[in-house]
Amino acid sequence: MISQVRKMDGIFKQVMLYDFYGELLTSHQKEIYEQAILEDLSLSEIAEEAGISRQGVHDLLKRCDKILQGYEDRLHLVEKFLTIKEKIHCMNEILDRASDSDITKLKSELRIISDDILKEL
Repeated sequence: MISQVRKMDGIFKQVMLYDFYGELLTSHQKEIYEQAILEDLSLSEIAEEAGISRQGVHDLLKRCDKILQGYEDRLHLVEKFLTIKEKIHCMNEILDRASDSDITKLKSELRIISDDILKEL
């Protein structure tokens, strides 16, 4: 499912990585990153508020992106989360299309998926 992570659009990917690994950034990095990604402030606005140059903000954001991606490359928490979310969605689809007469088949299909989820964890 690494392809899922790579296919995410830029902002969504940044937000997901920040949600999972943001606490591992320094307080200064977190503050700047939140202003840029979550609050959508411009580099100039952030630079003025932080008392640093636009280039300094740009460099810090690139460094944070690299740090967060590095954590994901090693830990794969976002990848696992997306895989589990996809499997749960699949389980719900199976439940939606099942009738009372399908109970044995349904149990078997759900057992396979739930076993896959447990392996992910």
